[in-house]
Amino acid sequence: MSAPEPAPSDGPARLAGLDAGPGFEEPWQAELLAIADRLVGRGVFTATAWSEALGAALREAEKSGAADDQATYFRAALAALERLTTAAGIVTTETIDRRQAQWRRAHEATPHGDPVRLEA
Repeated sequence: MSAPEPAPSDGPARLAGLDAGPGFEEPWQAELLAIADRLVGRGVFTATAWSEALGAALREAEKSGAADDQATYFRAALAALERLTTAAGIVTTETIDRRQAQWRRAHEATPHGDPVRLEA
């Protein structure tokens, strides 16, 4: 006998097919959630604020037609964390944009198979 299918909801669809698989495909995914947890623990934002920001990011992803998969979930989690940390004044959007550009340049300059490293 198999488990019953979850009832449809008005919210974002649950992540399909992850119950039997690993929780994280990449180390950054675990680090992202650990950072969010640490910031909640330090009172930078509440668990409710995190939940609401993540839910909003997931709804945005769903409305834009993003796949219901782990990659979409973690992109939404990253967007939620960026929004909360900028709102808290921990980081600016300019700093995030600058760091993304640094990583992009480092990635493009790195030979295939080598680790990507930012220059000091």
